[in-house]
Amino acid sequence: MLLFLKEFLFNVFIISSPFVLYPYLHRFRDNVATYRGFLILLCTVTIVVTMSFPVVINELSYDFRSVPLVIGSLYGGWFVALVLYGVILAVRYVLSMPDNFMYAISLMSTFAVTWAAIKLFRQASLGFRMLIAVFACALIKLTTFTIYLTMQDRLHLLTDNPLETIATYLFQSLIVAIGVYLIEFLRRYSQIQEEVVNTERMKLVSEIAASVAHEIRNPLTAVRGFIHLLGTVELTAEKKEQYKGICFAELERAEQIIADYLSLARTDPEHVEEIDLNAELSYMYSLLSNFANFNNIKLQAHFHEESRLVTMGDKHKFRQALLNIGKNAIEAMPDGGDLSLAAERQGDYAIIRISDTGIGMTSEQVRRLGTPYYSTKDKGTGLGTMVSFNIVKKMGGSIHIDSELNKGTTFVIKFHNFST
Repeated sequence: MLLFLKEFLFNVFIISSPFVLYPYLHRFRDNVATYRGFLILLCTVTIVVTMSFPVVINELSYDFRSVPLVIGSLYGGWFVALVLYGVILAVRYVLSMPDNFMYAISLMSTFAVTWAAIKLFRQASLGFRMLIAVFACALIKLTTFTIYLTMQDRLHLLTDNPLETIATYLFQSLIVAIGVYLIEFLRRYSQIQEEVVNTERMKLVSEIAASVAHEIRNPLTAVRGFIHLLGTVELTAEKKEQYKGICFAELERAEQIIADYLSLARTDPEHVEEIDLNAELSYMYSLLSNFANFNNIKLQAHFHEESRLVTMGDKHKFRQALLNIGKNAIEAMPDGGDLSLAAERQGDYAIIRISDTGIGMTSEQVRRLGTPYYSTKDKGTGLGTMVSFNIVKKMGGSIHIDSELNKGTTFVIKFHNFST
């Protein structure tokens, strides 16, 4: 009896193994042909292995081929069922088992049972699905054995040791019931995951829409108010020019907010090429010079002159990332200060350092920097920094931030150096 139990447990292991792959199979459920193809493949492998290692009780070979047959049929439909019936007959023939024609007649006579089970299974609840699978599995096995042994005049083999026969049917029923339960559990779990993902996507879309509306409404409200003021008769020419300047500045701010949102959606490199970090640092220095002078900031640049520092990526997006970080560094020094740009080499890596002597950040602010809608500035959306972080990440780089309140911040941007 212990030997039989070991053999049965081995069959159980074989049958349960495909359940590990079912979550991946479930993803193809909308593609009927692919879903059925993978389901047939899994059930075929299971049938072949179980039939190759049967358990002989009372001169009868017992295995659990009917379990993958029933489960595959119930979840794949009549086409999968027909294929699996053919697989069982083909494997039996290849293994040179006796009386294949008699067995084929016995087995195919149960197809009506499988067809009826498929019809009932589709609309049934979990409990009824388990019962349908149990009854279908037991009925297919019992009918096949009864017809097969009757044609051989050996029906007594089925009833000589009823306890052992009943035990095999109960064991099989338990396996198929657990199998259906696990599949339904995995299907429900996958559905819940998809619902959570869809909910998060809708929530993100709602947040972005609300954020766009809020951020753009502020400058547009200011523009609207100053346009009304421009219509007043007693307004001086100097005031008109001042209000026009404010209107243009607010419109530019609205345009920048829109550009940040569009960049957030398009951070993938559009044109990958070699980027000379020394040249880009020089370009950044020239662009930031006027802005730095206007804010009473001393700007310095230190280049790595010993060798070229080269990385790969989209040059325009790379410039956008550096300029966002550089402008933020300048804005973090409202009372003036020093801004240092430096390029250096560390082994196989190229490093860019952007250091300021501004207001600095707490460890919590550093941790949240680069996350959606978080900004240390009163009028900031946080998207510019997030876009910069995403661009660097897409280029295979990393950003490390060292900051201390009232002492300044250093951005350390690291890339793999592709120079030879």
